[in-house]
Amino acid sequence: MSFFDRSTPYGQRVASRLEAEPIIWLTTVTPGGQPLSVPVWFLWDGEEEVLIYSRPDTPKLRNIAAHPKVSLNFDSDGTGGNIVQFDGEAREDTAAPPATAVEAFIEKYRDGIARLGSDPDGFAANYSAAVRVRLTKVRGH
Repeated sequence: MSFFDRSTPYGQRVASRLEAEPIIWLTTVTPGGQPLSVPVWFLWDGEEEVLIYSRPDTPKLRNIAAHPKVSLNFDSDGTGGNIVQFDGEAREDTAAPPATAVEAFIEKYRDGIARLGSDPDGFAANYSAAVRVRLTKVRGH
């Protein structure tokens, strides 16, 4: 059961973007209360969770440990349309497999990894911290 209705035109657009978009913006909150937004690569599980790989010991990981409630959003269509914003609860998943063991993630980002001057093994070594975000609400138009 998904957290949004895929039978509606908006729900279909949300699902399409979760499946196809390469970048989503993750917003965490610093210990001082300042929102911090960063673009991240992600893989949607088809239901209510996204998987993100991060470099270890980053501000976003520290923020998630202190304040697990996060927001995720896609860029608009450039004119203020096609807005998709999620609320979620994030956690670092220390039991997650490395990125190289998640074939769908590597396939989605193989070209991007190459543009970084790396390969899947190098990416997995540098981005070894897995974050799972359970999506709880979607808003937009």
